[in-house]
Amino acid sequence: MNAKYVRERITRLRLQKGVSEYKMSYDLGHSRGYVNNISSGKTLPSMTEFFAICEYFGVTPVEFFSEELQTPALIKETQEALARLNPEDLALILATARRLGRG
Repeated sequence: MNAKYVRERITRLRLQKGVSEYKMSYDLGHSRGYVNNISSGKTLPSMTEFFAICEYFGVTPVEFFSEELQTPALIKETQEALARLNPEDLALILATARRLGRG
């Protein structure tokens, strides 16, 4: 992993969230070009800002760097919803996921 991965991951998560670079910069309390400067490779976020970016996307730093997780926020939300299901419904969801995974 390198700086390019960080830039591309931020861009991918931002697009999944459906926000512009400007809006994300504003939401994080920065000038309008802050996220653009990261995306274009002019700068990288500090550690403090990296944690704020993870919080903004609703992911942990581990999830941010996990290459297997393409949609970490969606997976986390799904896990939270699954945790509220009764065992029978959870078994049905698991059977469906296994079936879909074979296709």
